[in-house]
Amino acid sequence: MEEVARYYGTGHRKTAVAKVWLVPGQGNVTINGVPMSEYLGRKSLELQVLQPLEAVGALGAYDVIADVRGGGIAGQAGAIRHGIAKALLQVSPEMRTPLRRQGFLTRDPRVKERKKYGRKRARRGFQFSKR
Repeated sequence: MEEVARYYGTGHRKTAVAKVWLVPGQGNVTINGVPMSEYLGRKSLELQVLQPLEAVGALGAYDVIADVRGGGIAGQAGAIRHGIAKALLQVSPEMRTPLRRQGFLTRDPRVKERKKYGRKRARRGFQFSKR
């Protein structure tokens, strides 16, 4: 029995963390055991997940298996995109240039700011009444 090559990458976005495996195949994407179109439910998020594969011209070459936890579906889609990009580097280090150029290897650091005491939200103060 011959072993199939599997490439792994971990992606992060907001509070979502995705473990992503790339397996040579037909281009099927499975997220938490569910097909991508059912799990995400939005075409824009599906396109976002597939961006790194499009950038290197490997759109139908790999099946993507993703296990993602935390955050909402938009953050999870971003985490999967980041994980796919990192897994593609294991496939071939020459893919670094096109992935880096389009920003898929950079972990987006924007997260929700914590609420501060004496404020309504992170920065908004309570309404002031003069009289």
